[in-house]
Amino acid sequence: MSSLAEKDRPIVQLLLNAGTCPRCILRFCCVGSQVLYRHPHKDLLKDLQEFLKNNQEEEDTVCLDVADPPCKRIRLEPREEGAADVNHNGAIPQVAEADDGRAAVESSAVKVCNVCLGILQEFCEADFVKKVCQKVNSADYQFTSFVFSVSLPPQLSVRERAAWLGVKQEMRNLGLPLAKDDIVQLKEAYKWIIHPQLSEELGVPADGKSLFEVSVVFAHPETDEECHFLATACPDCFKPAKNKQSVFTRMAVIKALEKIKEEDFLKHFPCPPSSPKKLCDALEIQCNNGAVFVAGRYNKYSRNLPQTPWIIDGERKLESSVEELISEHLMAEFKADSFNFSSSGREDVDVRTLGNGRPFAIELVNPRRIHFTAEEMRRLQQAINDSSDKIQVRDLQLVTREAIGRMKEGEEEKTKTYSALIWTDKAIQKEDIAFLDDIKELKLDQKTPLRVLHRRPLAVRCRLIHTMRAEYIDEHHFRLHLKTQAGTYIKEFVHGDFGRTKPNIGSLLNRTADILELDVESVDVDWPPTLAD
Repeated sequence: MSSLAEKDRPIVQLLLNAGTCPRCILRFCCVGSQVLYRHPHKDLLKDLQEFLKNNQEEEDTVCLDVADPPCKRIRLEPREEGAADVNHNGAIPQVAEADDGRAAVESSAVKVCNVCLGILQEFCEADFVKKVCQKVNSADYQFTSFVFSVSLPPQLSVRERAAWLGVKQEMRNLGLPLAKDDIVQLKEAYKWIIHPQLSEELGVPADGKSLFEVSVVFAHPETDEECHFLATACPDCFKPAKNKQSVFTRMAVIKALEKIKEEDFLKHFPCPPSSPKKLCDALEIQCNNGAVFVAGRYNKYSRNLPQTPWIIDGERKLESSVEELISEHLMAEFKADSFNFSSSGREDVDVRTLGNGRPFAIELVNPRRIHFTAEEMRRLQQAINDSSDKIQVRDLQLVTREAIGRMKEGEEEKTKTYSALIWTDKAIQKEDIAFLDDIKELKLDQKTPLRVLHRRPLAVRCRLIHTMRAEYIDEHHFRLHLKTQAGTYIKEFVHGDFGRTKPNIGSLLNRTADILELDVESVDVDWPPTLAD
């Protein structure tokens, strides 16, 4: 049962006289019935008027029997131990009413609420709900549920504290205790009212775990400066941040309100707060879908194609990249705002990736379309493959964020197989390279290569060459097949990088060696799952 009791009478009277809306009054009276907040504004005013007119000594209630889930509370004041609901005579004091409550109600009906600044008034009405839904529908998102979020002006916390202190002072003057419970949060009350309306209009349920978010950002320029006194009282709570336009964030204000002494607050702010002239502004109505993740494996057949865009000092060096050839099709089909590309390692611009390809994943940010059948994914894969002869994609599929961890685990833990075409300055015979086949688990010390030192920290990394197999071609060329630990720099293992990789093919053969071509033949990461053709 959610109700107004006789002990709530002074709270109702005080707040109505101060210009507080009926729904905020219910919040301060700790009314937890969600359905009651959804009653029309005029009906709630009428109910409060009737409540104030009732002069019975026994508890009278304006109630609605509704089974509601427990509500969240915002703690404004520590609970007083041993408080009783009676005065020293054992009776509940009566409060003088303003013309039987009529004047207070009529006054409240035309004013913007001095606590919520109109959020529980105009912004709960059907017209605003339709405006939000029109914005959602015009954005053309796919969704089966939604989560609704609200961004409130920070000064609302100041006004809520001021209203609470006003109520506290009134109750103290009357010899009444403070309410044992804490008031209902404004955000929660607003969602109680707005959720059923949005759900009915959009045709899908509200779900706190939904990936599709509808958000409203409120502002109230008229009262923006009401937080400023807190910066003087609690300067350590307001620190400039690079990504914040103002130091007066909601969290900073709440932190300051927790620290400021009650007497200091009362010196700077009226309790209860005064009524504003204007309603809040709904600055933004935004939609956002949670990211979708697509994974697969790619083959790269070009020796003139970087994995990601190759830009040096602001100048683009090559016209395309593996990342772009794949993502441009995904971006178009998923109608996403942006993307993030990742893969199990990377190859140089002049290195091919053959065999089963290299695992990759793409995060598509804020996609409008999120539902794809297996057949649609196959068609999308074919479209990527038909668009270029430089790459091919296989096993394209939707995956979860958590599954991508499988790919990243393999970067350092798994093995990779390479094929390198090697040149030597001195002539060689088959027997000169035959011993390479017998070398197993060769340990390398690789200092960060000169060619990547601008983007990698200087360090010495220990790597393993598990196996090697040499194929003689002619006096100055042979092909070397290697199975290595992931993260091994193959080019440097061949030419030595001016002695920064030890040992190396040059030192093992006792002659100068260089690499002419390199292919990745396999990346031994068992992810993503192989799909049937």
